[in-house]
Amino acid sequence: MKLATYTADGTTRTGIVVDDRVIDTGVEGTMIDLIRQWDEVKDELAAKATAGGGRPLADVTLEAPVQRPGKIFAIGLNYADHIAESNMQTPERQVWFTKAQTSVNAPYADVEIAKGQMTTDYEVELVAVIGKGGKHVSAADAAGAIFGYCVGNDVTERLWQHASPQWSLGKSFDTHAPMGPWIVTADEVGDPHDLGLRCFVNGEKRQDSNTSHLVFNIWSQVEHLSVGMTLEPGDCLFTGTPGGVGAAMDPRQFLKAGDVVRCEIDGLGHIEATMVAEG
Repeated sequence: MKLATYTADGTTRTGIVVDDRVIDTGVEGTMIDLIRQWDEVKDELAAKATAGGGRPLADVTLEAPVQRPGKIFAIGLNYADHIAESNMQTPERQVWFTKAQTSVNAPYADVEIAKGQMTTDYEVELVAVIGKGGKHVSAADAAGAIFGYCVGNDVTERLWQHASPQWSLGKSFDTHAPMGPWIVTADEVGDPHDLGLRCFVNGEKRQDSNTSHLVFNIWSQVEHLSVGMTLEPGDCLFTGTPGGVGAAMDPRQFLKAGDVVRCEIDGLGHIEATMVAEG
């Protein structure tokens, strides 16, 4: 099932996406509330999806599926080609950083290039959205902790990222975590470790890989994070980006106002943003 957060007639709701239409779930609250109630409502929502109806997607505004995740974590250096282009060693342990809640952005909304001299870059990523979650989740049980998946762009300010050993500031600028266009539930995705993912800038393909090339797979990511913290419904995990980022090109190709960045993942759809100068 594809589940979206959308705004229509001044109200933001959750909906089921079927082809080019969205059907209101009827569940009050946010996507996190829906995820918490999933076991109780999923059969009813499946029936709604089959019955049809709803309104055209073209008549609504799609928002980030989870607008205020409790936690946003992202793993760095998790594709071999990206490690090589970054002139780094393959990490022995997973390298994680956070992105601020205020970096969350809608799937087709503009992304801001902040004031000042900036080095804005793109990173297409598969985003895993936590469902049942928990603590001390083993790799063998990790699939059951995930609600679904969506497309993400880990937009990054490279100078800020590398100005200190902690990357989070450079990863947390406003609008720099676009996600969507919806969550595809885990049962529909199946094994998330064989999904093609690509990023285009102004129509030029910059990144083209497959999640089969993850250094640390998603199950090990869930196991690692849940050692120290309870993963909760709606938490979002950016699972890594492949090679092809602008910072690794010769000469370097950072984003500028007017550039259009499209990120897509097989079976999940695409997100697309126009880069704009901060007002």
